[in-house]
Amino acid sequence: MVTWDIGSGSMTALEQALDLIGRLTRGEKARLVRDIVAQIDETFPGVDSRPDVCGGEPCIVRTRIPVWLLVQTHRLGTSEADLLRSYPTLRAQDLVAAWAYWRAHPAEIERQIHDNEAA
Repeated sequence: MVTWDIGSGSMTALEQALDLIGRLTRGEKARLVRDIVAQIDETFPGVDSRPDVCGGEPCIVRTRIPVWLLVQTHRLGTSEADLLRSYPTLRAQDLVAAWAYWRAHPAEIERQIHDNEAA
């Protein structure tokens, strides 16, 4: 674990990062989140694709809720709070994972939205 000696005590790198994040504006925090997501490899721990679940479409883990469905529902005006109320098994972190997956794979999600609307 990385630590820095800051003044009278030591802080871990995580503690220092959290302190700095607390000082950022909303816009700076949004940019930080985008940059962090871009640096993380292509794995999405909150999203899973299995051939035996929803035809292999990426879904929120522990559920059969496809990412494309959440994206399209949100686009049509459903708030995140309403999504969480409508799908009691969803957690806020599941929506974060869904939006991150969508940003990383927009063409895939757009194709799935199109395919499911055409069906």
